[in-house]
Amino acid sequence: MDIQPESSLRADIYLLLSTLFRQAPSPALLELLTLLDTVADGSEMQNAWLQLKAASNRYSDAELEEEYQQLFIGIGRGEVVPFASWHLTGSLMEKPLAEIRTDLARLGFERQEHVKEPEDHISALCEVMAALMEQTDAQQQAFFNRHLATWYVSLTKQIDQAEHAGFYLAVSQLLGAFFNLEKVRLTKIMPDNKTKLKIEIKNLAD
Repeated sequence: MDIQPESSLRADIYLLLSTLFRQAPSPALLELLTLLDTVADGSEMQNAWLQLKAASNRYSDAELEEEYQQLFIGIGRGEVVPFASWHLTGSLMEKPLAEIRTDLARLGFERQEHVKEPEDHISALCEVMAALMEQTDAQQQAFFNRHLATWYVSLTKQIDQAEHAGFYLAVSQLLGAFFNLEKVRLTKIMPDNKTKLKIEIKNLAD
């Protein structure tokens, strides 16, 4: 299936979010973000891009590495927990992860051996959504509604309240603005109960 321009843009945003939540931005990515062509039109999405561009100019590579460490790794646990199970049940490795694994198997995704994080990590889920841009709107709707719409607001609130959040406040704003648009867009799609979530085998990681 050919990817339409709108779907290609959506895939790029999902992949950007996936990259930013997997690790601190590389110098090359940070430079790219400082060159974003943004327009202050007052929309939630454009405001998020403006904030991300400004934040990319504000922090050094070392500061971003330290922030990522404090937020997502920490000693024992970081200030932010980027896993669906934790936000939905208060514990890791719970039923939401099992449900995600079931859907990923049905979709044909395979976990690569070098991937350490459980599949309910926000980075992995964004990567899946990027891959689903090649599939039907109904498949995108089903996965987003089941596995992202239910907890992304909780994640953004946790980031916004984190003591060491700086650059990632802008990332949180982008995630929230984009997912709000996705929620509206995908809600408008008429559900098809006959749709089977099947696609060609993809990989969760690079």
